[in-house]
Amino acid sequence: MAAPKKKSTMTAEHKAKLAAGRNESRAVARYLEALEAHRPKQGRKRTTESVAKQLAQTETELKSATGIVRLELLQRQRDLKVEAERLSEGVDLSALEAEFVKVARSYGDRKGITYGTWRDFGVAADVLKKAGIARTRG
Repeated sequence: MAAPKKKSTMTAEHKAKLAAGRNESRAVARYLEALEAHRPKQGRKRTTESVAKQLAQTETELKSATGIVRLELLQRQRDLKVEAERLSEGVDLSALEAEFVKVARSYGDRKGITYGTWRDFGVAADVLKKAGIARTRG
């Protein structure tokens, strides 16, 4: 009969490192997701005023529309309302950026992420500088 296996236990130091890694990953993920969600789109910048003007025009057209035109106008109205809400919310990335700056260097070092890769994703050069991520090859 085989000897019973010893139950391996993690040291407190190992557990702390795992927790730190999870916290770093969360901070980086939140910042990157916010960057993606609020990345400027190409073309003319949309304003709350221009969206409101289009919404008013759509609502006027809806009064006399029928059939498929009415269906399409209802969808446009819904889309414009969602866009207006998104534009009015505004986004404060400063708190997410501050957390990112604290952990990005160690996270990037641990995962092998270079300055160039951060930039390719869309992280601003000044943010990387604050994080202590040097502009080197890669």
